Amino acid sequence: MIVPLSHVLALSFVLLAVGSIGILTRRDAITVFLSVEIILNAANVAFIGFSRALGDEFGHVAAFIVIAIAAAEAAVGLAIIIGVGRVHESLLLDEIRDLQR
Repeated sequence: MIVPLSHVLALSFVLLAVGSIGILTRRDAITVFLSVEIILNAANVAFIGFSRALGDEFGHVAAFIVIAIAAAEAAVGLAIIIGVGRVHESLLLDEIRDLQR
């Protein structure tokens, strides 16, 4: 059973919307970070959907590259968030205005 491209793009749009709403409404650094990861997954779903629809393998390669970059970003981003949380003793973005103590 082949899933139509419109359904794949609808899922990608829903993931993009959820991620965007998470970035705009949440004030916790970890939640905002996870919302960015959801947006990257939305791009991966769109890459794979277009790749299947066009019969091209570039979308699979692009999605794999995005996954690799997201893994590196997750490692570095979480390390930064943990470091800032230790210094400021809070992960609320409103309380962390600048990186100086």
